[in-house]
Amino acid sequence: MSALAPLAITLGDPAGIGPEIIAKAFRDAPDAMQGCFVAGELGCMRRGTGFAAAQGIPLPVAEIAAPGEVAHVPPRCIPLLPVVRCDGALPPIGQVSAQAGRIAGDCVTWAARAALRGEIAGLVTAPLHKEALSAAGVSFPGHTELLQSEAAAHLGVSVALLPVRMMLANDELRTVLVSIHVSLRDAIDAVTRDNVLQTLRIAHTSLAALLARAPRIAVAGLNPHAGEGGLFGREELEVIVPAMAQARAEGIDAHGPFAPDTVFMRARRGEFDAVVAMYHDQGLIPVKYMGVEQGVNVTLGLPLVRTSPDHGTAFDIAGSGKADASSLVAAVRMARRLAA
Repeated sequence: MSALAPLAITLGDPAGIGPEIIAKAFRDAPDAMQGCFVAGELGCMRRGTGFAAAQGIPLPVAEIAAPGEVAHVPPRCIPLLPVVRCDGALPPIGQVSAQAGRIAGDCVTWAARAALRGEIAGLVTAPLHKEALSAAGVSFPGHTELLQSEAAAHLGVSVALLPVRMMLANDELRTVLVSIHVSLRDAIDAVTRDNVLQTLRIAHTSLAALLARAPRIAVAGLNPHAGEGGLFGREELEVIVPAMAQARAEGIDAHGPFAPDTVFMRARRGEFDAVVAMYHDQGLIPVKYMGVEQGVNVTLGLPLVRTSPDHGTAFDIAGSGKADASSLVAAVRMARRLAA
C-alpha cells in the first residue's frame, strides 16, 4: 500500500466527464494514482465507472471514512470519501443543473478546507461547469475564486490580501495570467502596474519552488508588437515596463515586454521558463493549441496545492465513454511535485 500523503480528487460536475476520467485514471495509471482518493458522491462516481468501463468491468468504488484510510483500500479499487450525498435521482448527464453545481461546489469546498487544515497533501479538481455552479447559488465564477475565498477565510485575511494567479502548463510551456475570468474590456483595465508586479512576484516564488532555482520569466505585451514603442498603445511603456523594473530590482529575472505573437514560441524553445500573459486567452490559447491532453491548470499563491486538467466538463461527450484522462493524470503528477 502507498505511504504517500493523501491527495484528494474532487468529483467535478457529475453531469460531465469528471467521474469518467477519474475512473479511467485509476484504471490506466495506477502508479500515478497511489495515495489518491475521490472527494465526491458515491452514486455519481459509480455511474462514472460504468461509462469508463465500455466493454470491460467497472472498477469497484470503496467507500472510506477518512483520508488516511486510502492506504488500506485494496488494489484496483477507487477510494471515495462521500463528502456530499445526492438526494433522489442523480443529475442528468450532459445537462446544466443546480443539483450538479451544488455537488461539484461542495466537493471543492470540502477538499479546500481539508487541505488548509493539513489533512491532505493537496487537491486535484475535475472540471466543473460555471453555469451550473451559478445555478446552485455559488457566488464564484470558478475554482480559482472559490479556493481563494476559502484560503483567505482560513487565514483570517481579506481576499485582496491573498492574491492568486492561474498558471497553465504542459511539458513544453508554462503561462501565468495577470487576470483570469473577466471580460476582455475588464481584462485590459486590469493591466496595472500593481497587478503586473504582483503576477511577477507570484510566478517567481512559485516557479522557484517548483524548479529549485530562480526562473527566467518572459513578459508578453498587451498590444500588437508590444506596442511598437507607443505606436499601438502605451500600456507597455507606462505600465508593464515600470512593473518589470521594480521586479528586477527585487531580484526577479524578468524579460520583455515581448510581442505576444512570438514570445510563446521562444519560451517553448527553452529560452524562458514561463511567460506572464496579460489576459486569459492570450496565455491559454498557445498552451491549449499544443493539446489539452497534457495541459495542467495550477493555482499559484494559495497556501495549498491545487491543480486541475486544462479542459472543461465536455457535456457533448459525457456518458459516451470517449473522455481522455491524460490531463487529469498529468494534474495528479504535478500536484505530487508541488506537494513534495
